[in-house]
Amino acid sequence: MTASIVGLGSYLPEKILSNRDLEAMVETSDEWITARTGIKERRIAREGEITSDMGIRAASAALKDAGMEAAEIDMILVATMTPDYFCPSTAAVIQNGLGAKDVPAVDLLAACTGYLYALSSAKAYVESGIYKNVLIVASEKMSAFTDFSDRTSCVLFGDGAAAAVVSSRRGGLQIQSVELGADGSLADLIIVPGGGAKKPATLDTVNGREHYVRLKGKEVFKHAVRRMASSATNCLDKMGLKDSDISWFVPHQANGRIIDALAKHLEIPEEKIFRCIEKYGNTSASSIGIALGDLLNENKLSPGDNLLLVAFGGGLTWGSALLTKVEYE
Repeated sequence: MTASIVGLGSYLPEKILSNRDLEAMVETSDEWITARTGIKERRIAREGEITSDMGIRAASAALKDAGMEAAEIDMILVATMTPDYFCPSTAAVIQNGLGAKDVPAVDLLAACTGYLYALSSAKAYVESGIYKNVLIVASEKMSAFTDFSDRTSCVLFGDGAAAAVVSSRRGGLQIQSVELGADGSLADLIIVPGGGAKKPATLDTVNGREHYVRLKGKEVFKHAVRRMASSATNCLDKMGLKDSDISWFVPHQANGRIIDALAKHLEIPEEKIFRCIEKYGNTSASSIGIALGDLLNENKLSPGDNLLLVAFGGGLTWGSALLTKVEYE
């Protein structure tokens, strides 16, 4: 039995925060941001719009694309680093919002690699025969954890959600292989220091702005390129494929310079790289799913086309996945 993505959906808030807007908020410039990140604008959730709201919108779109009702879903996996609450899970909230009564639902936390971690888990559930249809949702309200006084990080992040239906039904994008990894010894490179059991919320943690994402950009850059390149190569090796066998390369939309360095390392030509970072910025776990949806909306795939997805995030975590376009039966 094989697992395939048979439905995709995404949701982006209407509000646009451009580089010009950021110039009025923090000491930066459109030229500085564009040159260092490749980002021109990002989407920001409206007041009162939360992670589960966006996830429900993306999930509903994925179900519609798959031609399924919520009642046909056997499991819900939600990848997020910006949950509505620590408890209950955002997955449980999304399950209720979809009307998928009594369906098991759980959150996964792998930061920007979350979509691929969820995809791997869904593949395992389906191919083991435990479930037939697994809904994965990646939703992030990064604006709620972004320090808009820190010009090095506030220019990077945006909000959004993506979802996919992974099924035993043949057709769509067959999940050929997935390669995952993590290195907790480098956890401090991308971190939200406050709010957890180590540093519960206090007046001091709030005043110290410890509930926002902090990152060490230069170190992250170095590890991101090396880890993603290695993961992608291993993923292809599992299937006996080479870089030249890739039809489309869909990297995590974190930083344009990271994408450039990674593509150069893997010797993937520019025309095969899909980018949407200039429109959305870094949407963390939802980044890969949003990019994948945009790719399919803008390009027609042929049977046998291979798509290589790769991501890197806090943890540190990283991963890659190989998808192949197959005909529906």
